[in-house]
Amino acid sequence: MSLPTKLVLVVRAGLPQALAVNAAAVVGLSLGARLPHPPARDGEDASGVRHAGLNPHPVPVLTATPAELADLHAKAGADEDLITVGFNEVARRARDYEVYLADLAATPGEEVEFVAVGVFGPRGRVTALTRRLPLHE
Repeated sequence: MSLPTKLVLVVRAGLPQALAVNAAAVVGLSLGARLPHPPARDGEDASGVRHAGLNPHPVPVLTATPAELADLHAKAGADEDLITVGFNEVARRARDYEVYLADLAATPGEEVEFVAVGVFGPRGRVTALTRRLPLHE
């Protein structure tokens, strides 16, 4: 059964593996907190152990150039039907959220460099924005 919505995480190509995994996790958590519905219901294994419900969407992790990430963030962010989360270098370098907010406020928009972008929304719209991006290896 195909879901009417799609969730995609896109990380900057060429990131060291540890930074790519971290960026995907940060964006995934932030995006998940904004989804309009909770994860699927909890399950139970044959031994009776309860397992927390998981996001029912497949979550492809793709890669993009810095320019492609900026373009994706701008286009997805302009679409009111999409939920978009961007993780940027200002946030990645900050070790305190208040410092991040202050540093971000001092950074012109055209200088914000994205590390990762997550997009959720109607399947066709998300696919149209991300179909040409390769899977992360």
